[in-house]
Amino acid sequence: MKKVVSSIVLGATLLLSSGVFAESYITNASDIVGAADWDTMKTIRIEMDEFEYSFENLELEANQPYKLELVNIGEKKHYFTAPEFYRAIATRKVQSNQDGEIKAPYFTAIELMVGGQLDLYFVPVTQGTFDVFCTIKGHKDEGMESTITIK
Repeated sequence: MKKVVSSIVLGATLLLSSGVFAESYITNASDIVGAADWDTMKTIRIEMDEFEYSFENLELEANQPYKLELVNIGEKKHYFTAPEFYRAIATRKVQSNQDGEIKAPYFTAIELMVGGQLDLYFVPVTQGTFDVFCTIKGHKDEGMESTITIK
């Protein structure tokens, strides 16, 4: 789990320092997250297995706070890669129930080791339908892809 958390921190740091992606993400994410009523947060569990996610098309409501419990129940590591989706949300944090949490405004992918769980706290902002896929060689080809729609 520590390796996963370190990977997330490194990826977020590279994005922030490069400035390459910063303009395409929600620029007032901290304001949106701060104004959200987290007492109304909806929790959705997403399981990853060989070679699928536990949903075909996840539908979310704009401006509603969410926690996605990303759980790898498979025998291989998996990614929850969704660059356009991550640009459409205001991220509060990613939390490991064992190792701590990371508060970073920008992500492109979350990697989960076998048996791992990371929780993504966020508020959907931009409406649209976004692809989700695993970037490990062959996993997407085997069907490990889906969509998320923000209404």
